Amino acid sequence: MTGLPSVDDVRAELPAVLARFRAGRTHAFSFGDREPEAVMLTYDEFEDLGGERKFSFDSTVLTPTTLAGRLPTLIDSSQPGTPVVCGIDPTTPEAVVLTTSQYRQLRGDDEPPPGVPDDPTRRTYATEPLPDSRPFDLDEIAGLLGPEAVEELEILRREERGES
Repeated sequence: MTGLPSVDDVRAELPAVLARFRAGRTHAFSFGDREPEAVMLTYDEFEDLGGERKFSFDSTVLTPTTLAGRLPTLIDSSQPGTPVVCGIDPTTPEAVVLTTSQYRQLRGDDEPPPGVPDDPTRRTYATEPLPDSRPFDLDEIAGLLGPEAVEELEILRREERGES
């Protein structure tokens, strides 16, 4: 896994990472010393994915200095259900650190098979159609949306043909 930030890299860069999160220049990323061990993401993304409902955790906001001191221990001893919240201001959560397994659980992803290294922030998904897939046409989609959509589609078609 090339390009993976180490725990020490993240510890040294926590204020800068939070600044990049605030500016929207960084997305969730994995880090670890040998393989992805943890994921850091914005608190907003954590909320959007239902993290507050999915996990019980201490909502105390650790400052970057406090988190930097505890990060190696947290990574080594993290158990499911213990996300860690971080922010420059101790009253404003900005980021969350999760184990890779917790991040998969947050997103609803499957765990990889045993022995397979996986970075859940760079996961790719099969996009080919299923064997029983078939294309929808516009009339079917409008029908699924209801009679108002079917009527609107007919109005658009008449307008396109130049009818009133």
